[in-house]
Amino acid sequence: MSTALMELFEPAGEHDRRLALAATGALGELNRAGVLTAADVHVAQALARAVGERDTDVVLAAAMATRAVRSGSVALDLRALSDAGAQALPDLPWPEPDSWADTVAGSRLVAEGALVLEHGLLYLQRYHHQETQVVADLQARAALPPPDIAEDTLAAGLERIFPGTGYAEQRAAAQVAARSRTSIITGGPGTGKTTTVAGVLTLLAEQAAAAGQRPLRVGLAAPTGKAAARVKDALDGALAEILDRTQDPRSREVVERLHGLEARTLHRLLGWQPGSRSRFRHHRGNRLPHDVVLVDEASMVSLTQMARLLEALRPQARLILVGDPDQLSSVDAGAVLADLVAGAAAAGEQPDVPVVAVARLETVHRFGETIGALALALRTGDADAVVASLSAADPEGAVQWIADPDPQAYLRPLLTRRARAVLAAARGGDAESALTALAGHRLLCAHREGERGVRHWNHLTETWLGEETGLTFYEPMYLGRPLLVTANDYATGVLNGDTGVVVASRTSEGVPVRMAVIDGAGGRHRFAPGRLGDVETMHAMTIHKAQGSQADEITVLLPELDSPLLTRELFYTAVTRARRSVRVVGSEEVVRAAVERRVVRASGLRRRLATGAAADTDTATTTGTSTEADP
Repeated sequence: MSTALMELFEPAGEHDRRLALAATGALGELNRAGVLTAADVHVAQALARAVGERDTDVVLAAAMATRAVRSGSVALDLRALSDAGAQALPDLPWPEPDSWADTVAGSRLVAEGALVLEHGLLYLQRYHHQETQVVADLQARAALPPPDIAEDTLAAGLERIFPGTGYAEQRAAAQVAARSRTSIITGGPGTGKTTTVAGVLTLLAEQAAAAGQRPLRVGLAAPTGKAAARVKDALDGALAEILDRTQDPRSREVVERLHGLEARTLHRLLGWQPGSRSRFRHHRGNRLPHDVVLVDEASMVSLTQMARLLEALRPQARLILVGDPDQLSSVDAGAVLADLVAGAAAAGEQPDVPVVAVARLETVHRFGETIGALALALRTGDADAVVASLSAADPEGAVQWIADPDPQAYLRPLLTRRARAVLAAARGGDAESALTALAGHRLLCAHREGERGVRHWNHLTETWLGEETGLTFYEPMYLGRPLLVTANDYATGVLNGDTGVVVASRTSEGVPVRMAVIDGAGGRHRFAPGRLGDVETMHAMTIHKAQGSQADEITVLLPELDSPLLTRELFYTAVTRARRSVRVVGSEEVVRAAVERRVVRASGLRRRLATGAAADTDTATTTGTSTEADP
């Protein structure tokens, strides 16, 4: 909770839009101190007016519950907040911990259902409903009879798809998923999750064929367009490997049919409707048609998205969630994957409680032992092991540590060399080489602003590049500008997270022009720069934006010690973006703080899953995932 309270804003002036100028009392003081934004205050005041609530402590609780959702939590522990607030910010008017919950419990806001209070956890009604709905839907699915399995077909498929001891983990995980109606395949980057998923889909398709059923209808989705494109490419590659091991013509036909799967964002799968962020075309009255729905990068799925997905599934449909619960969570409220994994593990000790089936992959295949050791130390929270991994002599240079408080002198030659390679290829009209140079390295920052933020390092790189080449970059779409798409544009097929470069080109008449070449979901496409709306310069990018992608070489610029984003999850996510080498920039104090600091996301979900109680909770649970909202 103290970490969450560090997420304060500093008003830029008396006209800062985050200030609620008319707010008085505790609301006004907490707003001016940067704890509450104007939006938090206005939502609480609107709720209070709607039900005639006049108690200022109750209205403050509503504002703090709104703030909690904005910070990634589903609910708010009033006692913990009051205690932590009094310690961290003692000059502010925090209510008494022992009486605050009692006051809220007897309030009109609770009586009218705008707020829900359970054992000290305070929810906005919407999120309480979603949390209990998720548990109820999972319990209903688990209460159904297990899927029918043709054992001979399953055994033969497992041996063919996952041969030998090298595939033992994936084979075991695939068997768990094949026998379950709701399953989670989890593990760190490079542990073979996509290989396992391709095998599971093949096994399920073979089960349908053996039973004489129509071809399996599969919904393949991910939270973002970039993640959807990545899982589609990775799945096609894994299916090609399975096809190489498949000789029987009928089995080959089953695998070949899976190659035609289309990957979509969750919003598109559910049927996005203009004007609504939480309601979709598919729901309980209009279910999804799929026999199997597979969601990759599930750590980024919010509570609202999970609730909408579960209510849209046909009861008999299988749901397979794939992801790494140790990575950053959704920017919206909830850390659902982490809660599901932890709740299922606790429920597994109680045989009578239905749980989600979880299979964890441990062995890393992607990067070498050095990065693997660093990633493991981060995942387990061993600060000494992290420091040892960073300090160890690495002859191959897979892991480097830059502890200099001012890294500009070290990073300047690296960044300008990369930028010059992109620029040279772009000026020569060689889009392929420009994109290859761009994809070879990523500078990852926690923040967008500040001395260690994306904007600052983008500006520095452009300045250094200009000094070395004599060029100026006043034109927004200058040649060699690396691009990051920041919003989906379905008209062009350009998706949030796609990357590209502005390159030299010519019209059919030979007139020199500039074109933006975007490496997107459907391959590489050229656009007139004016057709692209939401793009940013990408000499550097946030760690959150990098989630779900990889690069050969990663440089991680850790934020300052007092940054609320300095967490283990942020550090782990950044390091595991690297295929071959990672460079960490930060002092030992900062590194240790990152490993030891985990942001609390208050939620009753994992306890509900562990106890089988859809409408009961004891206390807030700490979910080790942090919110990075690109400040």
